[in-house]
Amino acid sequence: FPLQTVTENFAKVIHGLNANHLTDQVIQRSKRMILDTLGVGLLGTSTEVCHKVAQYSKIYSSDLSSTIWGHLDFRLPPLYAAFVNGVAVHSMDFDDTWHPATHPSGAVLPAVIALSEAFPQKKKIPGLDLLLAFNVGIEVQGRLLHFSREARNIPKRY
Repeated sequence: FPLQTVTENFAKVIHGLNANHLTDQVIQRSKRMILDTLGVGLLGTSTEVCHKVAQYSKIYSSDLSSTIWGHLDFRLPPLYAAFVNGVAVHSMDFDDTWHPATHPSGAVLPAVIALSEAFPQKKKIPGLDLLLAFNVGIEVQGRLLHFSREARNIPKRY
């Protein structure tokens, strides 16, 4: 057997995860992080930068669509919905932080929600699977930053 690369090993671990791996504490913290991120994101939908990216993104269309938070009548392809909603979260800069320096929920939650909305009604994702995807996204982001020499020194540089 050839040795696995770090990426192969990481992918294997992620692929093997399921909702049973979520502890009660992780579920409760995840719900709190999601609620906080949604609140900050909804507030951020009123910012000028969010309006600009939303207007720009209107040129894209797709058979699949996801909601722009705070605008029930405005939908975009999942990629652009995640982008606009992520900008809304980050535009207020009150979203959660983590070390090494990152805002994990603002990057992960909009993508997870946009993708989950794009699934057909018959194949909707159960809530625990959505929480699992959220946690895997945050874990991947944190580990990638942890492996980065650049990210390791961010607090000292600022």
